[in-house]
Amino acid sequence: MARKHPDWNPELLRHHREKFGLTLEDAGEKLREIAERHGFNIAANFQTVWGHERGSIYPGPHYRRAYCRLYRRNEAQLGFRAALPGEDAPVDSIPVVANHSLTDQSQAVRQALGSIRAGTADVDSEALRDRVVDAWRRRTTGGNGEGPSVVLVGGFAGSGKSEFAKFLGGVTGWPILDKDSLTRPLVDQLLIALGGEAHDRSSALYREKVRPLEYRCLMEAAWDNVDCGISTILDAPFVAEFAQADWMQRFQNRCRSKRVSVATIWVECDPESMREYIEFRGAARDAWKMQSWDEYIATVDMELRPQGPHFVVDNRLGAAVALVDEARDVLSGGDL
Repeated sequence: MARKHPDWNPELLRHHREKFGLTLEDAGEKLREIAERHGFNIAANFQTVWGHERGSIYPGPHYRRAYCRLYRRNEAQLGFRAALPGEDAPVDSIPVVANHSLTDQSQAVRQALGSIRAGTADVDSEALRDRVVDAWRRRTTGGNGEGPSVVLVGGFAGSGKSEFAKFLGGVTGWPILDKDSLTRPLVDQLLIALGGEAHDRSSALYREKVRPLEYRCLMEAAWDNVDCGISTILDAPFVAEFAQADWMQRFQNRCRSKRVSVATIWVECDPESMREYIEFRGAARDAWKMQSWDEYIATVDMELRPQGPHFVVDNRLGAAVALVDEARDVLSGGDL
């Protein structure tokens, strides 16, 4: 425990449970309710909670997110890890009550978007937040939108990009085009047909023969939406694409020619958290990464940023996803 999680202080969980006046059984029930509301993959009971509070079991990522929603604190304040810079403030700055005003909900959305910062000097974080909040308001009140937007959400495997993309899609109503959802069945069969393995994502065969077609399908689907005036969120790693200034410029030019606004978002994360999320989801396509983690992570450039105008979301230690969970609770009227 001390070697893998040196900053873990499990006694803080018991402290917060008692502060809320909950028994072990109560806490387990509340965690299950939160899991159902957010789609977390947990099955909490009093024994699970007791194991977490004793320090015999380190909670997995979905358990930690559920505890944060239950006790209205971030992971650092619950003793799971050390705090990130600027993370001292509690996450319950917006009170959770049964009926939220539109203003409270708008503030919750804006707070969740607070993890977006300008990655280059030629982008405006506040303008992007305004556009997302405005889209949410129009969707909520039935108003009409303006011109379409395209949002590219990229990042390494396990960085939290899909969770952030889903949040953006949920509040704006813009459709999400997830690369894996669109292409995985075809990619698996194409790899087999070319003499490879279905879940291979690390060989030259995949990189040279299959991956270009995978991304072409994703981008063509996006252009179909844009041509119909539909704002769209694209969820994919975009590692190779974002590293090419020419690709970024061509994309910007094409969007400009269609009078479409563009936001490129890079979700950054730390290697330990990425490994935990990859292991937790247990996807077959990640088998090689888990079996050869040191070899895989050596190929990951943690300093990589898109070679063009872009924003950055800091999801180290799951900090940005925690804000997303909070906003979802406020928007859904979730309470204890």
